[in-house]
Amino acid sequence: MSIGTALGLGLAFLSTGLIQFAYLREHAAAAALPALSLRRPLHSLRLLLGDRTWLKGFSLETGGFGLYVAALALASLALVQSVAAGGIGLLAYISARLSGRRLTRRELVGVGVSILGLLALGLSLGGGHNPDRPGSTIEIAAWLAATTVAAGVVLALRHRIGVAVASGIAGGLLFSVGDIATKVTTQGGARFAFVVPLIAGYTLGTALLQVGYQRGGALTVAGLATLLTNALPIAAGTVVLGEDVPAGTLGVLRVLAFAAVTIGAILLARPEKVRA
Repeated sequence: MSIGTALGLGLAFLSTGLIQFAYLREHAAAAALPALSLRRPLHSLRLLLGDRTWLKGFSLETGGFGLYVAALALASLALVQSVAAGGIGLLAYISARLSGRRLTRRELVGVGVSILGLLALGLSLGGGHNPDRPGSTIEIAAWLAATTVAAGVVLALRHRIGVAVASGIAGGLLFSVGDIATKVTTQGGARFAFVVPLIAGYTLGTALLQVGYQRGGALTVAGLATLLTNALPIAAGTVVLGEDVPAGTLGVLRVLAFAAVTIGAILLARPEKVRA
């Protein structure tokens, strides 16, 4: 593993820590505000910007995003997202300990699986080489478009599946658009044009999370969003960006690591009861 890749993965872990803490702050602030609505964006924006707790949370999230961009400039998308997904398990455990809340059996299993995934990922990097491939622009654009359409379908079904759950899923889908677009944008040149879906994905994803926070718990909304934010870019890294998976034992460990962090995130993103 190169020094650049190691540094990138370290930045990825710091990034996910900041972002998860930011989600907790934003949830606490948004849940106490008057009703937010995407139909009244300026009114909702004024409410959020007028709340100091929310602003502190958003500042943490912005700092985490800066570290994330730096991580993507140094390491592959799939590896960075795997560290982020595994870090969720560690953060869930630490946050519960600090707040005095006991993790449920399902959450404990999620934490354990996520940590095992991180360990497997670390072992798979032992002798691996991770070339930074550009991928096909058409395939990347098609992936982002399909993901955006999927988010729209989920929102159309929000009254059936619940606003909190729909906001978390759709927000996660749009965040994944932003994450993939961020990686492509760091490649420079003409691909800087992907800054458009980058901004759109993060802006809409953030807005949806704030709406969801008023209808459900942080683990429901941010958990579901984080699951998709990590799982889809991991898949995209291999499918449309052409990132290599090592051969032999290291390859098996890498695949097991990807699977473990995704399963751990699913277990930690268990939907809670939400308000109608």
